[in-house]
Amino acid sequence: MKTLALIGLASALAAVSTAPAEARQGCGPQFHRAPNGMCVPNRGRQEVYVVGRFYPGHGYWYNNRWYHRRYRVHDNWRYR
Repeated sequence: MKTLALIGLASALAAVSTAPAEARQGCGPQFHRAPNGMCVPNRGRQEVYVVGRFYPGHGYWYNNRWYHRRYRVHDNWRYR
């Protein structure tokens, strides 16, 4: 019975004494280390692009592609 209590006490102390790992681990902000050792981006918040909106430096976002120009044809937008 004492052995079982000592094992339980030892496991409780081990659980309490471990500290959580730092998320960045030398990779910089918004990145963490993967199990293979590479730096990968955190997936907490991903940027969402709105169809038809112009983004400076990129262009218009439509069908998962960037287009630099758009024009109207029969009340619809077409992208080039």
